[in-house]
Amino acid sequence: MSKPQIQYVCQECGRVSARMMGRCPQCGQFNTMVEEMIAPEPSVSKNGQRGLSIQSKPVRLHEIEGNADERLPLSISEFARVLGGGIVPGSIVLIGGDPGIGKSTLMLQVTIEMASLPTGRRVLYVSGEESERQIKMRASRLNTAEGKKATKFPEELYLVTETNLDVIFQHVESVKPELLIIDSIQTVYQPQINSSAGSVTQLRECSSRLRELAKSSGIAVFVIGHVTKEGVIAGPRVLEHIVDTVLYLEGDRYQAFRLLRSVKNRFGATSEVGVFEMRENGMIEVPNPSEAFLAERMVNAPGSAIVVTMEGTRPLIVELQGLTSPTQFGNARRTPNGVDFNRLLLVAAVLTRRLGIPLGEQDIFINVVGGLRIDEPAADLAIAAAIASSMKDTPIRADAVLLGEIGLSGELRWVSQLEARLKEAAKLGFKCAIVPKRIRRGEPWPHGIQVIEARSVREALQAALKAEAVNE
Repeated sequence: MSKPQIQYVCQECGRVSARMMGRCPQCGQFNTMVEEMIAPEPSVSKNGQRGLSIQSKPVRLHEIEGNADERLPLSISEFARVLGGGIVPGSIVLIGGDPGIGKSTLMLQVTIEMASLPTGRRVLYVSGEESERQIKMRASRLNTAEGKKATKFPEELYLVTETNLDVIFQHVESVKPELLIIDSIQTVYQPQINSSAGSVTQLRECSSRLRELAKSSGIAVFVIGHVTKEGVIAGPRVLEHIVDTVLYLEGDRYQAFRLLRSVKNRFGATSEVGVFEMRENGMIEVPNPSEAFLAERMVNAPGSAIVVTMEGTRPLIVELQGLTSPTQFGNARRTPNGVDFNRLLLVAAVLTRRLGIPLGEQDIFINVVGGLRIDEPAADLAIAAAIASSMKDTPIRADAVLLGEIGLSGELRWVSQLEARLKEAAKLGFKCAIVPKRIRRGEPWPHGIQVIEARSVREALQAALKAEAVNE
């Protein structure tokens, strides 16, 4: 009997090595190499094909039937927005997020909505972590309306608890669903591979077979994935290359708002965001998130600035708070919550060097209200205004929004999609916008909002605060 062959695979990047190493040479992570048995040749069906795939044949483009815009409708508009308008038949979507953030809850709501449509879409929900009884208990809670318990569920919704991929394929052949949910991919295994479920080899092979199933049968497949402590989907990055769409469900577990963000989408815009609110009866979509984020704002409070950030094609108006306090230690602290740490250091350095605001002995705290995270540099001016407002104890204009990227010389630089941002601000009642001075005259500014153009941070802060407060 031949000795089984062994290989070592990095759980972070998927690097394969013939010997054990304490540090992966590709991703640089320590203690990520795990021992695995080398997988045999993939299993094939009786007709020589893997999964449910059929014999391929080249065809002319104009001979292909079906509308390119054909999608399965979704009554959850925020979810449909992130997907690009609906569910594409034959697509495979990967959804990741922290434990307890609401991934299974959201997907169960989607399956109930799909199966409840007048057209009666057939859905198969495969769980490897919960029994059918546990899923029904959760569905009863989600289907509760005004305190009344659900008494009837859609007939086209099928549940099964299974982790064997071959058995799952048999269920797919018998049920013939239009939508398949796998919760989660880390619990699914292929029996022909001599490694545990969740290993790099199992993840790669199971995902590839699910992709073949989606492409050959036209079934839309949603796969839920666990994330690592760094916040990325567990397993090799090739898992994200296999699927058509990658969605992340983000948010603070102690906050009510959840953001469904698209980081990859072959059928729609990337970086699109849907906003939900976690309640007792499930995830409730927020149609006007800007208004929700500003609901508890204290008007004329020092250190409060309003910025319009772009999440995909959607402008969101959020409140950015700043606070300065004399440090009690040798080194002043910089504590950002929702903004990049390096951007905060850059803005603080510009304020100190170019405007003469003494921040060297001040602790600086920046917070984005609502649990959001702003990565774009368009929020630089709002960060600077919040810090200066707190330092001078002078409130920023309550009806003003601030937009602009700050350069190292103290100049303001243009931001993208400025017209869409200003229209969103005007729609919510803001009367003033402080923006960078544009070089070329183009289309006129939107109606209903006064636009103040500033070339430098000093000019912008003079417009947002009292001039004497900036020049002190």
